[in-house]
Amino acid sequence: MPVGAGQSELEREQAYLVGARAQLRRMRELAESLDAAKASDAVSAEALGAVLARRVASLRDDPHTTLFFGRIDLCEGIDLGESFHIGRRHVTDDAGDPVVVDWRAPVSTAFYRASATEPMGVVRRRRFGVDRGRLTAFEDEILTRRPDAARPGSTPTGDAGRGGSALLAAEIERPRMGPMRDIVSTIQPEQDEIVRSDLGVTVCVQGAPGTGKTAVGLHRAAWLLYSFRSRLERTGVLVIGPNRAFLDHIGAVLPSLGEVRVEHATIESLLHHAPVRASDPTDVAVLKGDSRLALVLERAVWNRVGRPEEPLVVPRGVRRWRVPASEVAGIRDELRGRDVRYGTARDLLPQRLAHHILLAMEQAGEITDDRVQDAVARSAPVRAYVKSLWPVLDPTAVLHNLLSDPARLAAAADGILNDDEQRMLLWRKPVRSKGAARWTAADLALLDEASDLLVRLRSHGHVVLDEAQDLSPMQLRAVGRRAGSGSLTVLGDIAQGTTPWSTTSWAAAMSHLGKAEHDLVVLDRGFRVPAAVIDFAARLLPVMAPDLGAPVSVRDNPGRLDIVRAESPAAALATVVEAVQGASESPGSVGVICSDAQVGGVSAALTASGIGHTRLDHDPRETGDDDDHQVEIVPATVAKGLEFDRTVVVEPAAIAAAEPDERTGLRRLYVVLTRAVSETTIVHSQPLPAPLSQTPRTD
Repeated sequence: MPVGAGQSELEREQAYLVGARAQLRRMRELAESLDAAKASDAVSAEALGAVLARRVASLRDDPHTTLFFGRIDLCEGIDLGESFHIGRRHVTDDAGDPVVVDWRAPVSTAFYRASATEPMGVVRRRRFGVDRGRLTAFEDEILTRRPDAARPGSTPTGDAGRGGSALLAAEIERPRMGPMRDIVSTIQPEQDEIVRSDLGVTVCVQGAPGTGKTAVGLHRAAWLLYSFRSRLERTGVLVIGPNRAFLDHIGAVLPSLGEVRVEHATIESLLHHAPVRASDPTDVAVLKGDSRLALVLERAVWNRVGRPEEPLVVPRGVRRWRVPASEVAGIRDELRGRDVRYGTARDLLPQRLAHHILLAMEQAGEITDDRVQDAVARSAPVRAYVKSLWPVLDPTAVLHNLLSDPARLAAAADGILNDDEQRMLLWRKPVRSKGAARWTAADLALLDEASDLLVRLRSHGHVVLDEAQDLSPMQLRAVGRRAGSGSLTVLGDIAQGTTPWSTTSWAAAMSHLGKAEHDLVVLDRGFRVPAAVIDFAARLLPVMAPDLGAPVSVRDNPGRLDIVRAESPAAALATVVEAVQGASESPGSVGVICSDAQVGGVSAALTASGIGHTRLDHDPRETGDDDDHQVEIVPATVAKGLEFDRTVVVEPAAIAAAEPDERTGLRRLYVVLTRAVSETTIVHSQPLPAPLSQTPRTD
């Protein structure tokens, strides 16, 4: 307990917590007592039942934590005014007065941003220590001096959250097991500014390892759902992560904040238009990810619209009605010039043709109305004419024809791709039908582009995109159209780009996302990764990302870094086992990170030593191993976005060498080295990559 913290004051806060829990229980019981069956009809009853179910779920109490983690006392004139306990959800008493204020409420902003220089009307900020759902300590900061403002246990500690709060540091460093936790009790001022950015603003966060950028993005989604609920419940929120292990890692954050109606996807699942059954050479994959392919596909689609050579003739009764080819051409050109999708324009064509015939019928003195026009539009001659002029397309057929037909590709790519690039795209062996096509991962973004050219895809009210630096321009376009009518929170670190097409410029990436107008925020203060670890990993930056500054750890605890040299690969495995055994003696998660090719060998060594573990190259839902093991073996290609209390990194040189080039290899290694919250042990028998083996310059 902090110096001077009186037991009676802590007991009063614990009693307040007990009362708050009783009020939350009352609110939940009230919600459970409401009867959706009393709605006026079955549809309303179903909708009301879903709303009530979500309400009940949001009012569940977690006995392992507390309803509030902080408190602010506001000043009123020269005296103390109102006090607010800040927590994960809003709790009221039976009169409707707040007992706990949701961390997303406007009044809670001061808890995160108030300082001695900008107190925002706050006299005292109080943080609580928690253990298994009980308050164990509190820590006060006096931000504004007023008569009688201080109470026992209050100490002027200056600007906590910037190195002054012991409870804050303890919460950040608290051992973790299982999925990522929320950070509502530790959000920093610069993080809070991002979290509370308006729905209409697209934010791009360049965040070094340990700066909390992923958590900031998720908490922004929670804040937006709180502040713009009616709008976002209609349009939806989508979170996109780099892989399934990452989504499993972050999957508990939003539910813990009471938000369960959020979609999660990887880029592969988002673009799952066909099964991936092949892979491209790197140069071909890079070309398929080039934004110029969007122009090629646009031409490929619209080139399928024919030029009318014959008039449209529609027999009706004893007469035959004609629309001359020149007039059809005018209709065609007008529809092509409108900002509509290919399929939408095609759906409009029969009505436009029928309208011309209707005008001719009226001039001839016949009685017409909308029913006559609809009948003409649905007639067999009009349907056949439209089919020949404006054929029905599907995205797989469009791409199949483009990649299998040199003449069709040349017509679509003329002036966009050179001859060599066109030859790279063409399939080496003929593929007779789209059903026989062996699609690659890079093809999925092209299929998505083609799909959107034909029919506008669904857009969400807000999209959170993590590890955005790894997406190709075509993949970024696919994500951008999911927020075509909404906004994005884009998270990433250029230094962690590990794909051959990773971006080197946020301006370019945001342009591909369709959000050239955006706020760019740089987070370089590391709260998660200790100084000993981040300083070692930062030795790679001058080689792999010379334009980026090194992140700075602001934690008082420097953490621990051990580098162990083994005489042979077999000795290295034995050392890894010893390191894992030692790391497992303390509470918290242990990540054993190695090259993908070494996962099996490391797993066998741990199994032989009786160390239970999970392999993240396997989906536990498929293997049946869904136990929460303290130790997880992490392939290097899956490590991005994950964090562990302690990590054991196996053979850094092998991790770097597994990538296609030195730059990508060092970036992959940078990711791997920055996954620990407390300690990292590096075990190697091969020499370390040169930047890590050299003593860094101090000038």
